[in-house]
Amino acid sequence: MQLTLYRTAMALARPLLMRKLRRRGAQEPLYLHAVHQRFAEYTSEEMQAAAGHAGEWVWLHAVSLGETRAAAVLVQALREARPGMRLLLTNGTATGRQEGEKLLQPGDLQVWMPWDSRAATRRFVETFRPRLGLLMETEIWPEILAACDAADIPVVLANARMSDKTLRQSLRFASLARRIYGLLQVAYAQTAGDAGRLQQLGVPEIVVTGNLKFDARPDPRQLALGHRLRSERDAAMSAAGQKPTPVLMLASSREGEEQLWVDALAALPAEQRLAAQWLLVPRHPQRFDEIAALLEQAGWKVRRRSAWGVTDGNPGAPAGTEASQPSKALALPVSVGNDATPTVWLGDSMGEMVFYYALADLALMGGSFAPLGGQNLIEACACGCPVLLGPHTFNFAEASEQAIEAGAALRCEGMAEAVKQALELGEVCKNGMSATEKLSRMEVAALEFSQRHQGAAQRIVRDIEARGWLA
Repeated sequence: MQLTLYRTAMALARPLLMRKLRRRGAQEPLYLHAVHQRFAEYTSEEMQAAAGHAGEWVWLHAVSLGETRAAAVLVQALREARPGMRLLLTNGTATGRQEGEKLLQPGDLQVWMPWDSRAATRRFVETFRPRLGLLMETEIWPEILAACDAADIPVVLANARMSDKTLRQSLRFASLARRIYGLLQVAYAQTAGDAGRLQQLGVPEIVVTGNLKFDARPDPRQLALGHRLRSERDAAMSAAGQKPTPVLMLASSREGEEQLWVDALAALPAEQRLAAQWLLVPRHPQRFDEIAALLEQAGWKVRRRSAWGVTDGNPGAPAGTEASQPSKALALPVSVGNDATPTVWLGDSMGEMVFYYALADLALMGGSFAPLGGQNLIEACACGCPVLLGPHTFNFAEASEQAIEAGAALRCEGMAEAVKQALELGEVCKNGMSATEKLSRMEVAALEFSQRHQGAAQRIVRDIEARGWLA
C-alpha cells in the first residue's frame, strides 16, 4: 500500500517539479538546462550516445556539490582500477552538475537524475543499461532501485551515512524502507554507527570503509594563493602602522545562521566588532545577494569576493561580474585608518572554499548552528583550518567527535558562544597561551586528523573488484 501511494504521488507530481525548477532556474539558470533529462525523455543524440556503450556504463549518482566532490576520489580510484571506464554521472542540483563536469573524460556522459517515477526510471535504465550503479551517501530512491533490480543491475550505496533522525523517520514506514533498502547489494558505510543504523533498515550487506571526504586533497594552487594574499594583506596593514587582525570565517553558512551571526556581533562592544576581519561564505549561491543585503542593513561594510579580481588558476567569480574580467588582478580588500564601520568579506563565489580556508585563522562551521546537521569540517581540517562547531553536527557526528578529540575542533553551545570563542582565540586564550601558539597547535592537529583517516576510496574499489563488478 505504501509503495502504491508513493508511485501515485510521484506520477502526479510532475507539474510541481516543473514549478520548482522554474523557481530555482530564475536564480540559477542551469536548473532549466536539459529539463527533458529529468524525465528520461532523451534526444536522439543522447539516445545514440547511450546505446553505443550500453552495458559498459559505470553509473554514479551524486546529488549535490558535497557529494560530487566526495565522489571525485572514488571516480579516480575506479579509473585506476579499470582504465577506459565509461562514467555515467547523474546529479540533482545545479552546483552538483557544475562540479561534476570536472570529473568527465572523453566518452563519459552527464545527465540529470531522472524523476523517481516508474516510467522515467525504467526509461533511464533501458537507455543506458549500466553495469553497476553507485549512489552517494543517502540517495535512496524506490523506483530507480526497483528498475535496476528488475534489470539485474547491482547498485551500491557509497560513502553511506544514516543519522538517528533519518533512521527514526524511515522506521515510520518500516515495511517500505526495508523493502527498498533491501534492493541494495551492499552499503559502504562511513562509520560503524552508520552501519548499525543501515542494518536496521534491511541493507543485506554492509562494509565499513570510512569517509571519502578524508581522501579529498585541497587544491594546492588555491592554498598557495590564499596564503600569499593573506601575507600581503597583513604586510600592508603593518606598513600602515596597524596590527594585522585575525581572519575569522563563517563557512558554508545556511539559512538563518547569518542572522544569528549578526545578532551575536551586535551584542558585543563596538571595539570587538573591529577586532577581527570576518569572512562569510554562504553555502548556496542563490543567497549571495540576500546575505549581502542583510549585512548592509545591519551596518556592515560588505566587500564581495566578486569584486576582488581574478586569478587565471581559478576565477571563482560569477560570470559577468567585474571580477570575471581577466584584466583585474586579485587582491584582498585592506582596511586601514580609523574607520569605525566594521567590514565583512563576503565569499560570493563557487569552487573556492580551499582559497577561503587558506585565508582564515579559524572557521565557524555552517549548518551546525541551526538544526541542519553541519557542513564538511573535514575539508577545513585538510586545509589546516581549525573549526568551531555548533550543537548540530548529526551529518558528521563521528567526524566531529574525532576532530574534537584530536584537538582540531571545539564545540560551542551556539553562535554567540562561538563568536566570543573565535575572538578570544584571535587574541589571547584564557590559559595565557598566545593565540599564535594555540592556533598553531590546532592547525597541526587539523592536518593530522584529516590525514589519519584516509583510504576509503581504495577500500571501496577493492571490494567492488573482488565482486567482479568491474570485470
